[in-house]
Amino acid sequence: MLLLFLLFSFSTAAVLEHKLIWRESRMIEMIRNGEYPAYLEYKENLARQSKLSTVVQSTTDYVYYEYMGNITVGTPDQNFIVVLDTGSANLLIPGTNCTTYCETKRKFNEKASSTYVATNRPWEIHYASGDAYGTLGMDTVKIGGTGEAQLAIPNSYLGVADTVGSDFKWSPKEGVFGLAFTALAVDNITPPLINAINQNLLDQPIFTTWFDKRGTPGTATGGAFTYGALDTTHCGAVIGYATLTNVRHYQFQASGFSLGSYVSTTSYEVITDTATSFICGPQAAVDSLAAAAGATWDNSNQVFNIDCNADAGPIKLKIGNFNYVIRASNYIMNIGNNQCLFAVIPQSYAGFGPSWILGGPFMRQYCNVHDIGKKRVGFALSMTF
Repeated sequence: MLLLFLLFSFSTAAVLEHKLIWRESRMIEMIRNGEYPAYLEYKENLARQSKLSTVVQSTTDYVYYEYMGNITVGTPDQNFIVVLDTGSANLLIPGTNCTTYCETKRKFNEKASSTYVATNRPWEIHYASGDAYGTLGMDTVKIGGTGEAQLAIPNSYLGVADTVGSDFKWSPKEGVFGLAFTALAVDNITPPLINAINQNLLDQPIFTTWFDKRGTPGTATGGAFTYGALDTTHCGAVIGYATLTNVRHYQFQASGFSLGSYVSTTSYEVITDTATSFICGPQAAVDSLAAAAGATWDNSNQVFNIDCNADAGPIKLKIGNFNYVIRASNYIMNIGNNQCLFAVIPQSYAGFGPSWILGGPFMRQYCNVHDIGKKRVGFALSMTF
């Protein structure tokens, strides 16, 4: 038995020695041929790729208004519920000095985070619900809450708010997580998701949004944001991509808006926006769509009312070479008490910027693939529909 062990040990050592000699000779050969630097780069790329990740963040739609998810900031984790907003590019959360509209919110304590870096730079963002302002800092931001799958993004900018908008008072949100481009960010800071891409933390420089269909009035519905990959669980194959025309928002061109007898062949600049619960467009076009749908204007509430059982057919539009539809089940919003809204409203854009915002009704119908690397947006039919 001892002899067998010695023979086995000798043969193993011989094999290892042979491998080492082969590796050394191969390395010398690659150096001689000028191939070794490329080989080292290849190994480095493999090591980096092994650290890449894909993260799926579950979301909840609060009364059809805002899709929210969990993040953490700091070390150790401090948890926050944030609006996931492709229409903005800054991360803001209330700080310990915040007292207006954030009395019941969790507040970020920078002194309790070992990784927080103060910049002493002030920031201010103007929202329809009021101004938000505070100071900029840097810390580790993680997509996903404690106990969930997380993507850690070190050295990310965040706005620690002393004041937030009035909508924080009635909304469950404790912050806003902007997912748009650096060019849109206040103070030209790098948004956390762009920071993750710059640090090569994702499998691919993309994220996919999927929104489930609405439930009964007053109930929350779900969704998912998949960072670093296509969402093949909730979404079909990508129908087509639209090249971004302005790399601030997810902005592109669309044409052929129609419903029933109303048809417009005008081309418009359009954005998709996860934090907009309606479709917004030019006054004349929206009025025509509403008339075709049988909706009537409610001046008191600045919305269109519509019969809950109405169905004038789908709203149609063309993006690139492909035609898309928004079904009545997505553009008729039941708010309870047998009252329904036509989820298309006018917006004033004065000829500047995007003239249409494709919010919830479109984004529930189609998964959106935000291809940051190739500066384009793709659309895939939601498995729900």
